[in-house]
Amino acid sequence: MAQLNYHHLYYFYVTATEGSISKASKQLNLTPQTISGQIGLLENAFGFLLFDRVGKKLILNERGALTYNYARDIFGLGDELQQTIKGQYQGQQQIFTVGITDALPKVLAFDLFRSCFDGQENIRLVCKESDLDSLTAELAINKLDVILSDRPLQPGSHVKAYSHIIGEGGVSFFARKDIAKTLKANFPGSLHHQPFLISGEKSVQRQNLMTWFDSLNIQPSIKAEFEDSALTKLFGQAGYGVFCTPSSIEKHVTEQYNVDIVGRTTDIKEHLYLLSPERKLKHPAVVPLFEHAKSLVAKVPG
Repeated sequence: MAQLNYHHLYYFYVTATEGSISKASKQLNLTPQTISGQIGLLENAFGFLLFDRVGKKLILNERGALTYNYARDIFGLGDELQQTIKGQYQGQQQIFTVGITDALPKVLAFDLFRSCFDGQENIRLVCKESDLDSLTAELAINKLDVILSDRPLQPGSHVKAYSHIIGEGGVSFFARKDIAKTLKANFPGSLHHQPFLISGEKSVQRQNLMTWFDSLNIQPSIKAEFEDSALTKLFGQAGYGVFCTPSSIEKHVTEQYNVDIVGRTTDIKEHLYLLSPERKLKHPAVVPLFEHAKSLVAKVPG
């Protein structure tokens, strides 16, 4: 076999990671025709196809999946080499790039990531916020060191990564002080037909919350739904409805937004995960972050 063309392999790797040639073309700033042609040359060199083409979709076949695993390791080592060289010869700062799923409260992310600066003056923190699918795609090509998420990696994910559970806690419900005062006594029954502000459809919290309401035969009056948790709190502060957050941040919520706690439940579990490309956490900024995160979750009111 002729020497492996790593450019062709990289185009295949990005296409498999992104899930389509069109997405890979945007990532690589190349035309779809160019990428398709380069992958074809790689397949010709190997003597077998790497994808099964189902309509417009590209599905990795068995040999393609094996090739992808090798490609991921090859380019992962290349990125690791670059980072090591940069860290040793291009300055003192070490870049720590983290992804935050958009459903997570930002104050929780702040409480966690500020630990990166404690005793580590050479750390430069880069935060990226998006949905979990987009973030795991970046994790797969080593653009992120870790992801902070409210859910683990889904079974069958083609991304080689590991879900480290930090901990779990309950959920607290809030409302403007005058509203909260009338709802506390009969909580959670008092939430029946009560105006409620809920998180977006992709949120794990929303799914668990609605299941909990159904189990108690509670039907809140959904007045609005928000992808942005900060916007939810602002509307709750203004008296438009009850809202909920992880109990781990309830002190911040009551102080920052001048609302009161209506009630709490541990029947709804809020989980926190750290997703990394390695089974054992090694990055010098990740280890203290993980330990600090566990201590925060452990302080959740019960």
